[in-house]
Amino acid sequence: MEHNEVRERIRAGDREAFGDLYDRYARTVHQHAARLTGDLSAAEDVMSETFLAAWRTREQVRAEGGPLGPWLLGIATNKARNHRRGVGRRLAFLARQPKPEETADFAEASAERLDHQRELAAVRAVLDRLRGPEREVLALCVWAGLDYAQTADALGVPVGTVRSRLSRARKRLRALTGERLGQEAREAREPGRGRGEVGGRAAIVALPSERGSR
Repeated sequence: MEHNEVRERIRAGDREAFGDLYDRYARTVHQHAARLTGDLSAAEDVMSETFLAAWRTREQVRAEGGPLGPWLLGIATNKARNHRRGVGRRLAFLARQPKPEETADFAEASAERLDHQRELAAVRAVLDRLRGPEREVLALCVWAGLDYAQTADALGVPVGTVRSRLSRARKRLRALTGERLGQEAREAREPGRGRGEVGGRAAIVALPSERGSR
């Protein structure tokens, strides 16, 4: 189906076309949200909010253009940004409350989910030290695979802004990753240091060469 036809059907409220859109991009939106929030449960919420917002604002889709992935990822980026702000407000509120009594956690999580959470935590350990706009551009250009124009469209900023943010993000991330690896190497040499600690590989794989960018 041509992109313009898909856009027209979405604009007209075609539920079948919207269902196809969901099937095609749900996983991509969820992965993008997980990278920005660092939390699989939050990513589920962001994904749901993204498609709900997409349905409600479907008439704003331009009649002509390319695939609608960048549009959805732009919405997801805003939802993830709101989530992070909300988390910050909740943490500030909880910090002012008396410490609750500790209770045992009897929940059983699958090994796959825990591994995914550890990977996200390893990436976020470095990503959280980037500025928000740089982190968003990195997630869209590197992980989501959008080109500069698509990323600019998703974020509502000029292409030049995307380029400069991505360049700063790469340089900053390389520096932070180097610091983290150096710290881990020093800790590994300390007596009594356990094995199996999280490494910096997850962050490094986010750094393709400049030639690989579209």
